[in-house]
Amino acid sequence: MISARDTIRVDADVATVFEFMDDPHNHAAVTPRLTGVRDVERLENGGKRLSFTYRMAGVGIDGELVQTVHEPNERMRFEMRGRLEGTIDLAFEAAGDGTDLTYAAEYDLPDGVFTSLGEPVVRRFNERQLRATLENVAERFAPGMD
Repeated sequence: MISARDTIRVDADVATVFEFMDDPHNHAAVTPRLTGVRDVERLENGGKRLSFTYRMAGVGIDGELVQTVHEPNERMRFEMRGRLEGTIDLAFEAAGDGTDLTYAAEYDLPDGVFTSLGEPVVRRFNERQLRATLENVAERFAPGMD
């Protein structure tokens, strides 16, 4: 099981950051190596179900995300299904005029990825990708950005 967790301060209020992250197409815009988001379907809980493609170790990995928790301005939780299995949690907390956005992920990778790269390399790669995603979100709301 690979796990990673990090937090960043975003220069926007919680409602604005939550709304941005509530659009699956924005995930593709800020998440390195997420190359496709499609078949987005709204669920009764306010969340979404969608298909995605993520590139890892030169391979496109297709899967499905199902948003099992959708608590406006507080939390989102997604289950990953397919070759990548696990969860993604996003937590939103007011911090002055901004938002502390926490991204936590736990998942199992396909055996071939572990075999070819080794777990420590994959773990570091995923920690960097998670941090880059958070930095990309924060950059969207940096002063002077439209």
